[in-house]
Formats: sequence, C-alpha cells, structure tokens
Amino acid sequence: MDGSRDVNTLKIGFELRTGTPLSNSSVEKLISTLDEALLLDNRRFAEAHTNAVEEFRLAPSRATTLPGRYCPGDPQELGKFLQQYLDQVDDAAPYPASKVRGLISPHIDFPRGGPVYAGVWAKVAAAAKEAELVVILGTDHAGGEARVTLTRQSYATPWGTMPTAQDLVAEIAQEAGEEVLSNELHHRNEHSVEAAATWLHHLLGGARCSLLPVLCGSFQTFIERSVSPSEDPLICATVRVLKEVSDRQRTLFVAAADLAHVGPVFGDLLPLDVVARASLENKDRRLIEVLSNAEAEPFYQEIREEGDQRRICGMPPLYLMLSVLTGVKGSPTGYAQCPASEDGGSQVSICGMVYHS
Repeated sequence: MDGSRDVNTLKIGFELRTGTPLSNSSVEKLISTLDEALLLDNRRFAEAHTNAVEEFRLAPSRATTLPGRYCPGDPQELGKFLQQYLDQVDDAAPYPASKVRGLISPHIDFPRGGPVYAGVWAKVAAAAKEAELVVILGTDHAGGEARVTLTRQSYATPWGTMPTAQDLVAEIAQEAGEEVLSNELHHRNEHSVEAAATWLHHLLGGARCSLLPVLCGSFQTFIERSVSPSEDPLICATVRVLKEVSDRQRTLFVAAADLAHVGPVFGDLLPLDVVARASLENKDRRLIEVLSNAEAEPFYQEIREEGDQRRICGMPPLYLMLSVLTGVKGSPTGYAQCPASEDGGSQVSICGMVYHS
C-alpha cells in the first residue's frame, strides 16, 4: 500500500504471496478502517496532523499527562507524595550549587522509581533553586528519525507553568535548522521531560527559572552504521549552542533517562531469573562507571559494541548531556531494577547521578 496499486492489484498481490483470496470489498474495508484511524499517509492524515500541531501550539501550555495516572493531580497532595520519597533519603545534604552542572534522573513512573528520583534530586536541590536555566534532555519514545526535537510551548505542572526559553529555542533553530521543530507534537504525550520537570518544580518552591525541554530521538541508525552521533550536523549544532548558553548563564542540565529494558516484554525470549538479574546489574554497574567519567564517546562506544542488546533508551539524552559538560565528574546516587511484568521476568533498570566539579 505504497500508493502505486489500486484495490484489484492489492488483492492479487496478497493472493500471490499468501495463497489466500480476498474480495474487493474486504480490501476496501481495510483501507477505509486504516484511513479512519489516521494510519494512511494521505491528505486526511496531513490535515489532522496540522490541526493537532496548531492546537498544541495555541494552548496556554503543554498539558500534564502524569497526574491521575502515576501521581496526584492536586498540588498539595503531589507535594506530599514527592516529599515522602525525599524524606527517606539517607544522605540528603545537597552539593554546593556552584559545583553542580548536571544530573541523571529516571523517567520511569514515580511509584517504581521514587527512591532513585529522590536520591538524585535531593543532592541537587540547591543548584536547582539557583539555576537561571534548566535544560531537560528527555528520551523521545515516539520514534522516527527526529534526533533533536524542541518546542516553543511551556510545560505545565500542578503548581503552574514553567516557561520555555523562547530565545534559546530560536537560537538553536537558527543554528541547527527548523528541522528541530518539525516533530514538535512529540512533546504532547511524551512523559520523560515532564517527569523531570515535576521534581524540579517541587524543589523550586517559589523560585523561578527558564526551561528548555529537548526530546532526543533514537540512535539506532548510528549503531547500525557503526558511526558516532558526533558526525551528525544537527546534534553538533545543538551541542554547540548549549555549550555557549551554559557559559552565559547559570545552567543545570538534566538527562531524563532510564537504562536497560530486558525480558520478554521487550522482545527477549527468556524471562530474567535471579542469575540473569545479577548479570544485568553487573553490566549496568559497568555502564554507570563509564557514565561517571563524563565522556560522551566512550559511553556511546560501550553500548555500540554490544549492539545495544539491553535497549538503553536513555542513550540519546545522556550522550547529548555528556557532549555539553566539560571538566566534571559523576557521582552515582542510586540504582534500581524495576519490574516491567507481573512475574518480574522483565525489568527496567534506572540510576541517579550528579555531575559536579
């Protein structure tokens, strides 16, 4: 169904490949059903997409998606919900604000990842309150070829709206090209940036800062071609601007990133047993050690050499952040394996880390 065949040709082609005859009416019904679901690349889909983008851009802010599913929607209740995790952190003394440059925060749901979230955000509380700009680099789960996706829309949380730095969006778009805004609608339902923004907003209290929400798309094509993301002009341009802006104002970088996704839920044949989970932790600890060195290329090569078999979905935002940060070291704050199936045979691993001078 690439647009080069009519109904009769589709019917004949299907029968030749499968030996199963189809009627014209069944093919027409399938096409109509796909069209209604906006699964065909045609004028109807294009119009619906244009309308959705316009509606997103005209809204007062990007609406929240997490409250009601993974956390309370009431501001006071949400504050208590997050604070309960912070109160359980053993060593909650924050790093001096002047020392902190970035952090790794999970983007898994709060009930599963709460302790790891709290462990890292407690350590950067002072830096968050003094930051003039917070750049949140989140995994773009929508897929596609979008490597960097910005939005001019501001992000809302139950406590209000966190304003997006419009001037910085324009600066990156000018340097990297308007392509960085072509998939802006991905921000509408993506939870990775929102998860980090929620913890940030809680810690800010009455303080204010600008936000730069950035979605980072898959690096699978780089891995398949055995090339470095540093060869991509769009990524290079984005990193260049982020480095420059961090020299002009107090900037905190956040990689909203999970680690491994393993088990049958994610396509593996066998569920994880105790031995497999121990092996996963050993591999994750090795990767966390590489991350603590704060060098983008060794981190990428570590994943590329194993063909990303563990599906490190946080690889793109982590790579971008490490490409921007210089002269820092990482201190891990927590690690966990979170069940992704009722039997525990599938797991998502997460970690927290503070990057500081």
